[in-house]
Amino acid sequence: MPLYERAVEIFPDAILEDPHDEPGVADVLEPHRDRVSYDAPIRSADDIGDTRIVNVKPSRIGSVRALLDLYATCRERGVRMYGGGMGELGVARGQIELLASLFHPDAPNDVAPTPYNDEELPDDLPESPLEPRPAAKGFRWTASPAAPA
Repeated sequence: MPLYERAVEIFPDAILEDPHDEPGVADVLEPHRDRVSYDAPIRSADDIGDTRIVNVKPSRIGSVRALLDLYATCRERGVRMYGGGMGELGVARGQIELLASLFHPDAPNDVAPTPYNDEELPDDLPESPLEPRPAAKGFRWTASPAAPA
């Protein structure tokens, strides 16, 4: 319990993700329910329950239909969302970036477009929230406006 008691005190605005289910932890976190998030147990819209914020990991959800159902359920219930990746590379990275820009662009996503993770950041990177820029072909976020098809 001391770990969670200190965490809620030291980080009053932080999202508390996937807390342990040890006895007493739920009692410590109850006054902070609005910032207790889950991602590990969220695999469909049915898993949301009374959660108030979720880390949406598309690769964990499965089909596009199930993912869109999850987004719709969160929106209907007022559940805040943010994006999380699970090591997406290549085209999958662009896909998760586009989904984050469409469904939760103002959230504390950990799926920033690849140029934001470069060791040397370009001077012309736009600030958040990023505007969706669907690729001319395929399904991914692009760092520059899409070229004509």
